[in-house]
Formats: sequence, C-alpha cells, structure tokens
Amino acid sequence: MCNNTTVLNEKNTAYAVIFGFVMLLGLPLNAVSLWILLRRHSLKSPSAVFMVNLAISDLLLVISLPMRVYFYATGTWPLTTMACIWITMLFINNVRSSSIFITFIGIDRFLAVVYPLRTRHLRTTSNAWKSSVLIWTSVVMVNIPESFGFKRYLDSGNNCTCFEFYRKTGQSLTGLVYLQPVLVLILLTVNIVTTALVSWTLRRHLTDSAKVNKKMNVMLIFAMNLMMFTIFFLPVSFVVISEDWREIFKPLSCLASVNCCLDPLLYYFSLDGFWKKKEEFDTSQGQVALNSYDLN
Repeated sequence: MCNNTTVLNEKNTAYAVIFGFVMLLGLPLNAVSLWILLRRHSLKSPSAVFMVNLAISDLLLVISLPMRVYFYATGTWPLTTMACIWITMLFINNVRSSSIFITFIGIDRFLAVVYPLRTRHLRTTSNAWKSSVLIWTSVVMVNIPESFGFKRYLDSGNNCTCFEFYRKTGQSLTGLVYLQPVLVLILLTVNIVTTALVSWTLRRHLTDSAKVNKKMNVMLIFAMNLMMFTIFFLPVSFVVISEDWREIFKPLSCLASVNCCLDPLLYYFSLDGFWKKKEEFDTSQGQVALNSYDLN
C-alpha cells in the first residue's frame, strides 16, 4: 500500500497555505458567479451555459481542496486510498473541463464576432447543453481507467504519498498519460487561431473611436484565455511526462488551482451585461451582433 504520510516541511506548509487561500477565495467568487448566471441569465444563451458549467467545474475543485490543505498541513491522510484517488480526479478533471469550457466560450465569442448571423443556428442553448453533457461524459469516462491505474500503482508498494502518482524509473508511458497534454495543446492551438481571426476582424472593421472600448473588451477575453492555458493548464499537463520534472509537480499543481479564482473575471468580460437582467442582456447582444453584421 501507498504510504499515506508525508514529511512536514516548509514547502508542504506553503502548499497548505496556497491551497487554503485558493479555497477561501475561489468558493465565494464562483458561488456568487454561479448565482448571478442562474439568476440573471437563466441559461438561455450559449455563453451562459458554458460559464455555468465552468463555474461548476471550479466549485468541484474547491470542495476537494480542504483535504489537500489537511494533508499538507498535518502530513497524514485519514481517509481511504480511493478517497485520495477521487479527490485527485477532481483536480485533474478541473484542468480538462475548464480548458474545454474556456475554449468553447472563446469559440462562441469568435462566431458572434466573425460570423454573427451565419452561425446563429449553431449558437443555440440546445447545442450548448448537448456539448456540455458530452464534455462531462467524456471526462468521467476517462476517469474510470485512470482510477484503476492509480489504484494498481498504490497497491504495488511504491514509495509515494497521496496526490503524488509517479511512474517507476524506466517504466514506459501509457496512452492515458499523453491524453491531457495533447488535449491542452490542441485547445491552446484553437484559442490561438480564434484570437488571431477575431483580432484581424476587429482591426479591419472597428475603426470608429467610439467602439474602441468594445474592441478592447473582446480582445481581453481572448488574452485571458491564452493566459489561462500558458500559465495554468499547459505546465501541469506536461509535467507528468518527464521523470526529471517530479520536483516541480506540486508547485505547478498549486499554480493550476489558482485558475478557479480568475474564471469569474472571464464571466464579467465575456458577458457584456453580466450584472444586467436577461432581457437587457439579450437586447445588448442582439445589437452587438447586428453591428458586427453591418461591419462585414
């Protein structure tokens, strides 16, 4: 069995403090964001649907952090091995689901700016819900073989602690190890392409000084998406491939968890009327789409 104790030191205390800070900040921010999205936007727009699912993903991460704080603060794990595995899954799932939902939010904004009327039949709430269900189903299905793989690793007598699953020296990588880095890399590429196309469209059409703020607001969304990937998702996704990167796995895990505290900013800048009621938001969105169509 895996050794469910860890040596207490300054680094582990720092991890406990960071995860505790993320928990205390991320819980109210995402809970309030989810309440606003449900209360004022009623899940009647594609962007709102993806943002609600992103907020749920972040809240699932937040509820897994208390046990991480306890583990790094005390050096002991009071629960079962399977509890450790599933709490680890919540963290892994957050990186995957958040990166996908952030990309879908960017794609929805890309279609609204570049092809506002041509893609209205695609940008529907029904399609957004179908996509969300497919995303969650795929994420959970991948968890099944991963959890069995982690359990076999823990039962094999490796010298490890909870939340640290390292392959043996010289052990070959399985296909599942490559899943997350490949997924994140593909999604990052999609975000780079959509950012370039939206930037080109806005630079070409929005020349009126009165629309500069609107242009900056749209580009800020895509800039935040790229920042999320390059700082939070990409490093922690690739660290598991190399044995030489083991020492920085826990710091990168702490860094990746911070993304749940910044996602509420994405909601604010993505929805032109985040604080408005649904009726006011629909009116403003319709006007933006018509303006974009006129410019094209």
